[in-house]
Amino acid sequence: MKESERKSLIVFPILIVIGALVALAGSQNGNSVAGIPLFALLVGLAFLIQWLVFIPAYVYQTEKFFDITGGLTYITLTLAAVFLSPNMDTRSILLAALVMIWALRLGTFLFTRIHKAGKDDRFDEIKPIFFRFLNVWTIQALWVTFTAAAAWVAITTTQRVEMDCYSYIGALLWLFGFIMEVAADAQKSKFSADPANKGKFINTGLWSRSRHPNYFGEIVLWIGIAVMALPVLQGWQWVALISPLFVTLLLTRVSGVPLLEAKADKKWGGQEDYETYKKNTPVLIPKLK
Repeated sequence: MKESERKSLIVFPILIVIGALVALAGSQNGNSVAGIPLFALLVGLAFLIQWLVFIPAYVYQTEKFFDITGGLTYITLTLAAVFLSPNMDTRSILLAALVMIWALRLGTFLFTRIHKAGKDDRFDEIKPIFFRFLNVWTIQALWVTFTAAAAWVAITTTQRVEMDCYSYIGALLWLFGFIMEVAADAQKSKFSADPANKGKFINTGLWSRSRHPNYFGEIVLWIGIAVMALPVLQGWQWVALISPLFVTLLLTRVSGVPLLEAKADKKWGGQEDYETYKKNTPVLIPKLK
């Protein structure tokens, strides 16, 4: 067994344990279905869905349905949380709607992008190795769990609080972040579709103010979701605040900004216009002027 395979085999149970701990903590003071804590049930289903889709993905060595599976997992499980939770209130319904709108938009966008590109080269070395590829799908289950945790806890909890300032502030933050993410993705797609821009980097629109404005929008909208959930969190349910922290760490330290910055440096590093752009443009938080 190769070293990479051995490490993947070790990582797999660790990922499951992390998911189980979050499921246990988020289930405190929550509603149950047939004696099973609803929040824990959602987390378990998030893992099960990824593993089921992984099987044909591994057999046919394809990553084309990876992103759309993540998006559909958010939507189906958030709907399940709504229909299985008694005494739904305005806050819960609004949280569910915002999560599903985001998931539908991003899942569709990523699915369309990979089908246009034909492949995602990040998976080239991963797909042939069973446990490495399985871990990617398992990590996606954790990604769904962590990011949706605040919303799911607020929806499934027994604690209900009427709409308040947290609800409105959180909703406004979500709206701001969502608009920025959608606008940034649209600007980059339009830029890339223009043959005149082949081989160039985007430095116009929102991309003139931040090197990763879409990621900034993503982080802000999940902070908005967490703010909306704050008034109903109790005891170990506060683990739900891992949601915006996880998104921020993932995008700024793991798979988002670092990978794209390295890829951009490899492609345009040393070019005067690119080096000037890097020097004058913040990595994440947009400059005002």
